[in-house]
Amino acid sequence: MTTTTTKPGLAPKLTALTKVVELGPGRLDKKLLNEANSLLLRAGDRLKLSSEHTVVALAGGTGSGKSSLFNSISGLELSPTGVRRPTTARTHACVWGLEGAGPLLDWLQIQWRHRFSRASALDKGDSQLHGLILLDLPDHDSIRALTDTEADRLIGLADLVVWVLDPQKYADASTHRRYVTELAGHEAVTVFALNQADRLTAEELAELVIDLNDLLRREGVEHPSVVPTSALTGRGVESLKSVVATAVARRRAAIQKLEADLHRLEQRLSQAMPLGEALSAPSSVDEARRMGLTDALCDAVGVPAVGEAMENVYAERSSRWVGWPYPRWFAKFRSDPLKSLRLEDVSEEIRGISTSSVSAQSAEVANAVQALADGLSMGMSPVWRTAVQQAARSRSGQLPQALTEDLTEVAPQLDRVPGWWRVLKVWQYFLVAAFVAGIAWLAVGLLMPGQLPASLELLGDTATLPWVGLMMASVLGLGALSGIASRNFVELGASRERERLEREMRRRVGAVSATMVVEPVERELGRHHAFYTAMRDLSV
Repeated sequence: MTTTTTKPGLAPKLTALTKVVELGPGRLDKKLLNEANSLLLRAGDRLKLSSEHTVVALAGGTGSGKSSLFNSISGLELSPTGVRRPTTARTHACVWGLEGAGPLLDWLQIQWRHRFSRASALDKGDSQLHGLILLDLPDHDSIRALTDTEADRLIGLADLVVWVLDPQKYADASTHRRYVTELAGHEAVTVFALNQADRLTAEELAELVIDLNDLLRREGVEHPSVVPTSALTGRGVESLKSVVATAVARRRAAIQKLEADLHRLEQRLSQAMPLGEALSAPSSVDEARRMGLTDALCDAVGVPAVGEAMENVYAERSSRWVGWPYPRWFAKFRSDPLKSLRLEDVSEEIRGISTSSVSAQSAEVANAVQALADGLSMGMSPVWRTAVQQAARSRSGQLPQALTEDLTEVAPQLDRVPGWWRVLKVWQYFLVAAFVAGIAWLAVGLLMPGQLPASLELLGDTATLPWVGLMMASVLGLGALSGIASRNFVELGASRERERLEREMRRRVGAVSATMVVEPVERELGRHHAFYTAMRDLSV
C-alpha cells in the first residue's frame, strides 16, 4: 500500500489556498483564480497517487536530442529518433519499478502502448533509479505543438523537469520566454542538460556552460543546475542519471514541485492583493458604529420630531382633564389656538409625521448607510472597499419603506386617557361643587338672615359666614394647588411617554438597520478577514 507524506506546512498552505479560491470570486482576477484552482486540483490528485515514484520529464525543442538522451538513460531504444522533425509525436514513459505506477501513469494520460517497464526489459535494472518514471515529451516548439498542448501539460504535471538544450539553440527565445522565466523558485526540481557536448571543444563547452548559467541567473533562476551531456558518446549521462537518482531516492520531488508552484502563485496573489494592514480592518461592526447608524437613521426618519410632537400633544390634551376647571371655563371666552392646530386629529397627524419623515429623508438614510460603509472600509484595497459599500447599500432601496412601515406601528395612542386623569377630574369637580355650595351658603346667610326654618337655621346664622368664607378660600387654594401639581405630573408623564416612544422607535430602527445594513456588511467584513487570514497563512 502506498503512503503519502507531505512536508509539514504544505497541507496548511493548500488549505489556505482553498480558502482564497473559495472567497476570491468577484475579488480576484478570474485567470488567477483559475490557476489557483488548477493547482489545488493538481496537488490533490498528485498527493493521492504514488509517493514512491518520481515523474521526471525530458523537455526541449526540436533537434535538442531528447529522445536520444531518453534512450541513453534508459539503456533501451524506446523512443524513436531520426532526421525527421519532430520525431516524438506522443509521450513515451519508461518506468523503473512498475508496481503502483499504473494510476500515476493514467493520471499523466500516457498511452498504454507508450509505457515501458525497465525491470521487465532487462533482468537487472538500475537499483538507484527504482521509482523513476522517465518521460520523453513531444517537442514544445514544433508545428504540432501549436495544436497539441501535451508537452505543456506534462511539464506542469512532472515532479522534476530536465530541460534538454543544444549548443545552437540553448538561448532560444521560445524556450526562455515561455518556460525559463517561470522557473524562479523551481531550482530544486529543474535541471538543464546541455546536450550534444561532443560537437564542442573543451574550451567552447566551458564558455557555453558559463554563458548559460549567466543567462539563467538573469532570468531569475538563482542556482541553476547545468549538466553537459552527449547522448552520442555517453558523456555526462551518468552525471545526469546521478542527479535524477538523488531526486528519486529522496522521494520529495513531487512535494518540492508543489511547494515551488505554490510559492510562485502566492507571490502573484500577493501582488494582486497585498496583505499590508488588511488584517487590522474590522471584522465586524462594533457597538459604537451600530449606535451611530441608529442615531443617524433616527434623525433621518424624524424620531425626535415625533417624540416632541407627542409630548406637546399629551400636555395639551391633559388640560381638558386635570387643569383647574375655572381657568378652562374662562378660556372658552377667548379664541382657542388649539383649533388652529387641529389637535382633534392629532393621532393621524403624528402618524403623518412618521411617514413623511421617512420618505422625505431617504437621502439622509442613504448618507447614514454610506457613512457606515466608508468608516468600516477605510484602508481596504479598492476592490474590497467597493464590496463593503455595495453590501451596505444592497438593501438601501428598501430601507426607507421598511422604516416607514415599522415605525407607523408604534404611533402613540393619543386618545388614551390615564386612570389618574379621571380620578383627578372627579376630585377637582368635587372642589368646584364645594366652592359653589360655599357661595350658596354665603348668599343665604347674607340675604336671608334669620328667615329660614329651624332645620336650616345654621345656613342663615351670620356667625358661620367667616368660616364659610375661609372654607371657600381653602377650596380655591386646594383646587389651584391640585391644578399646579397635576400639571407637574402631566409634564412628567409626557416626558416619560416621549422617552418610551423614542426608545421603542430607536429599538425598531436598530432592528431594521441590523437586518438590512449591518448583517450584509458584517458578512462582507467576515469574508474580507477570512480571505486575508488565508493569504497570511499562505505566505508564512
